[in-house]
Amino acid sequence: MKLAEAKAQFIQSWGSLGAQWGINRTMAQIHALLMIMPDPLSADEIMTELNISRGNTNMNVRELINWGLVDRVLVPGERKEYFTAEKDVYKVAKEIARERKRRELDPVLKTLEQLQEVEGDPKDKHVKSFKESITEINRFAHQADKTLNAFVKADENWFYSTLMKLFK
Repeated sequence: MKLAEAKAQFIQSWGSLGAQWGINRTMAQIHALLMIMPDPLSADEIMTELNISRGNTNMNVRELINWGLVDRVLVPGERKEYFTAEKDVYKVAKEIARERKRRELDPVLKTLEQLQEVEGDPKDKHVKSFKESITEINRFAHQADKTLNAFVKADENWFYSTLMKLFK
């Protein structure tokens, strides 16, 4: 397989994987492109490589910066902005987990805490069933939160050794 074909296949595959992370396909494709490039790219270069509009490029690059997956870099002698992506896949996974936790799990935890304070007769089967369900969901959500926190704070060696233990 030639480099151009392999590069295109990787970008398309990473783009499809992006939906699993909770980001759109174009955002993931830009991330993939920046990950595999040896040098930072300008917005114009990203647009050309992926055949996407300036607005789409700028919006998705900004969001990748917000996620902590892409950085702006200064290229001496250039007036344009250039962008690069983190190349360490472990760090990428940690940033994705951190951001998804912040956007998805944290609001759910807040809501679950509020729902546990539901008023009503504790002997009423509907109130009792609701409270029991919310308590179990809350317990699970807090365990997921602890696990994600441990992953985000852990170093690479801890992650790999834990992963290997799971497969034994």
